[in-house]
Amino acid sequence: MADDGSMQTSNAQLWPLPKFYFEVRWDGNVMSFKEVSGLDVESQPIEYRAGDSPIHSANKMPGLKKYGNITMKKGTFAKDNQFWDWFNQIQLNTIKRITMNISLLDETGSPTMVWTVTNAFPTKITGTDLNADGNEVAVETIEIAHEGITIENS
Repeated sequence: MADDGSMQTSNAQLWPLPKFYFEVRWDGNVMSFKEVSGLDVESQPIEYRAGDSPIHSANKMPGLKKYGNITMKKGTFAKDNQFWDWFNQIQLNTIKRITMNISLLDETGSPTMVWTVTNAFPTKITGTDLNADGNEVAVETIEIAHEGITIENS
């Protein structure tokens, strides 16, 4: 007998979440993005070997956590300079740092996973490329550095 799909809803843990429905809360505002990438963290290993160790290799221990920059892409709109205004506030090690929430949403629009990014600030903005033969939407990119990511599952 063929699977009619009725078992899918009763056992939702079997199916991975789709990644195309998400929202970004940026300094209290919801912003629309085409793409968000860079939600990663790594622990840098510390290598140590005592001089009298009979093992001829180093021991490895977990060290400092290292967070990658988050890259976000969105369409370019007339009179929308929000990225540039924030970036232009950088002055000799001072910048407005914000908390961002990136939420993966279910089909009802409720968050299923929320990444909270602390002390975020811009490090790079890339304007759109221009091409007279192109047929694409103008897209700008912002790269965000931060001091940590936490994740919460609903």
